[in-house]
Amino acid sequence: MKTMRKDIIFQPKGFLFSAVEAAIKKPGRKDLALIFSEIESVISGMFTTNNIKAAPVKLDMKRIKSGKGQAIIINSGNANACTGRQGLMDAMEMAEMTANALGIKTGMVYVCSTGVIGTLLPMERIRPKIKELADNLGKNSINDVATAIMTTDTFPKVVSKRIRIDSKTVTISAICKGAGMICPNMATMLCFIVTDANIDKSALDNALKKAVQRSFNRITIDGDMSTNDTVLIMANGLAGNALIEKNSKEFDRFANALSDITYELGRMIVKDGEGATKLVEIEVKNARNEEDAEKGAFAIANSMLVKTAIYGNDANWGRIMAALGYSGIAIKEEKIDIFLNGLKIVNCGMGMGKDKQANKRLKGKELKIVVDLHLGRYAAKVLTCDLTEDYVKINAEYRT
Repeated sequence: MKTMRKDIIFQPKGFLFSAVEAAIKKPGRKDLALIFSEIESVISGMFTTNNIKAAPVKLDMKRIKSGKGQAIIINSGNANACTGRQGLMDAMEMAEMTANALGIKTGMVYVCSTGVIGTLLPMERIRPKIKELADNLGKNSINDVATAIMTTDTFPKVVSKRIRIDSKTVTISAICKGAGMICPNMATMLCFIVTDANIDKSALDNALKKAVQRSFNRITIDGDMSTNDTVLIMANGLAGNALIEKNSKEFDRFANALSDITYELGRMIVKDGEGATKLVEIEVKNARNEEDAEKGAFAIANSMLVKTAIYGNDANWGRIMAALGYSGIAIKEEKIDIFLNGLKIVNCGMGMGKDKQANKRLKGKELKIVVDLHLGRYAAKVLTCDLTEDYVKINAEYRT
């Protein structure tokens, strides 16, 4: 039996957590965190495809080739991006100091940062806190780490799930942060997943890739892609199940559970979009192929005109049609149907005169838009949110 609870967080065997205050951007909150496995773990990761990559991303992309990891140190408040050679040296120093404090190999430590771009890390405040992080392991929970990595997030994002594999209980727990600069082409801003599953490295890579493609790669808040996007998963095998390999029932069970978790985290990110008041799911179905379905859904989801209309409770379906028209996908105007929370508002490319009814359906906190192209059998869903005055205010004042 599978369970997933957002109110009860299951802790995988052999993982410890810690969070402290280093006053990286400003004092008054914990902003430096550590995730630690008591034994070396299999590790897999995905990173931003932005050509401008933060120093920690560059470091982690090299280390991930080993397929092994044991610790992740994360800071919020400063992205350590566009910081040149010094930024890379600072990331390496964070890893080395963490390894020394934990008594493990330096190559087993991964570093992640999030926050303001273009400012050097305040290493004079971070250095003395790393030993405190190590000493406090086990005194904090994964929830504390989720809180410490937040930037403009309004709530910590944590999801946990337990499944049975080979008569053993396997636990997967995950956290992420993200509320703005969200239109990933790999994963979300920062996401960390820990599991006590015993799983083959290639199987773990495959499961993560599938999960990310159908979740984090199909969310958008503002069409911007971060320099720091990272998702890492560590599996230490302490659940004691038989090794999970690709092309097995056990793999399918694990991969499906992982996808459920990343999709739920994706929903949380969009729901927490900077200034957002509505969570919006856009589905384009019966497209010529899956690529067309995804491109069409993203065109609608990223349209500033669509997003502002949703915020204003205006069912302006013409904006949806316009977005489809410039998306570059195969369409036939006279075949397009559009539904808003189950209400059909466009039939064969023409409005049905139901604007007043549709406007009322926009007043809820969640909205589903379905576009039926009637050209094939492929579908894709994208999660987004509305665009409000608060988004402008939050980002106009981000560095102040």
